[in-house]
Amino acid sequence: MRKIAILIAIPLMLVTLAGCSTAGPFVSNISSDGRGGLNIEKQKVQYNAFLGVIGTNETTNSNIQLSQPTGK
Repeated sequence: MRKIAILIAIPLMLVTLAGCSTAGPFVSNISSDGRGGLNIEKQKVQYNAFLGVIGTNETTNSNIQLSQPTGK
């Protein structure tokens, strides 16, 4: 009976400790690069259920060059 209780308790503990979830990425900032393009900053939100803390992680930056449309 004790072995069964241990086999059930260990996975439950791992699930509880691994209570982090992420959402995103979402756009956190858009700015001009000064050369006719845009800088886009994206982040992910992480929620740690064990500690009850919300934070951001994995910030990425992208640059998009804009151009004038051609034709009519």
